[in-house]
Amino acid sequence: MIYFIGAGPGAVDLITVRGAELLRSAKRIIYAASLVNPEIIAEYSRKECEIFDSSAMTLDEITGLLVSGHEQGLLTVRLHSGDPAIYGAVREQMNVLRQKGIPFEVVPGVSSLFAVSSALKTEYMIPGGTQTLIISRMAGKTPVPERESVKSLAVHGASMAVFLSSSMTAKVCAELIEGGFSPDTPAALVFRASWPDERVIRATLSTLPELSQGINKTAIILAGDFLDDNFGSASRLYDKNFSHEYRNGIH
Repeated sequence: MIYFIGAGPGAVDLITVRGAELLRSAKRIIYAASLVNPEIIAEYSRKECEIFDSSAMTLDEITGLLVSGHEQGLLTVRLHSGDPAIYGAVREQMNVLRQKGIPFEVVPGVSSLFAVSSALKTEYMIPGGTQTLIISRMAGKTPVPERESVKSLAVHGASMAVFLSSSMTAKVCAELIEGGFSPDTPAALVFRASWPDERVIRATLSTLPELSQGINKTAIILAGDFLDDNFGSASRLYDKNFSHEYRNGIH
């Protein structure tokens, strides 16, 4: 069997139990050392396991290792950063295996999106405020449909998490403002969330570009009123006057 496993955001102990157990059993692991913490490999892989760094590999080279691992009867792991479903470039690998009739499974991981909210000690949906989180990215080498540009998405006023764009922080902030956010909207940039060198920068959309200079990768840009701890109202879920299936409120 071939397993696509989410390694989590970076911290060695934020991989899932299932993912860690499969790594301990694997005889071949393919991972990008530029994105996945190598200490995860050191902690969970067996000494005799074949380890391949895919940082400089092509799709054909990666899938070739997956296919040959299957042909040799090796429990093979393709280890992705965060969760494979978010900007994981994983579907094309899966399609090759489907075409060849090779079985595989996917093990989810903790996305950096959630390591970021943990670092900020916040939640993305706020009672009395937005109930929507938009995950997107700026156009770069990989294009983005115009209808999904950061500026277009900003018109909703929802909580925003912008991946793969910290090299364009000033442009991200400008597009959010053009789309309708106030320059004073709370903003943040979190670099390498959960890693030992994690860095959290809190600012506004107008000040974030200057404060985050020098950070151009492995960071997520956040914007929205959810970053203001005093914004919104308390959830009705725990209101003593609120009734629901498991509790009668006091009236």
